[in-house]
Amino acid sequence: MPITMSVPELAQVLFTSALQASDDPSPDQVRMAVKQRLRACHEDLADCVACVAQEAGDHPETYAARMRWALNMADRVGSTTPVTV
Repeated sequence: MPITMSVPELAQVLFTSALQASDDPSPDQVRMAVKQRLRACHEDLADCVACVAQEAGDHPETYAARMRWALNMADRVGSTTPVTV
């Protein structure tokens, strides 16, 4: 089922994925990573948001840079692009 997310929601899910900025991912790779992460979170955005909070607490020194990257990538991919889970 397709899920349409806002840019901030997409960024939060991407933030919790295994994809790294150094991978220089394409929009398709971002969509795939988001799809895999949503499946791992049982399609529950709140679960992904909880993971973001946990990471922010565990690694505050890298949180801001990773979230900036995730927001930039999410903006590139677009908020109107549905992710099919």
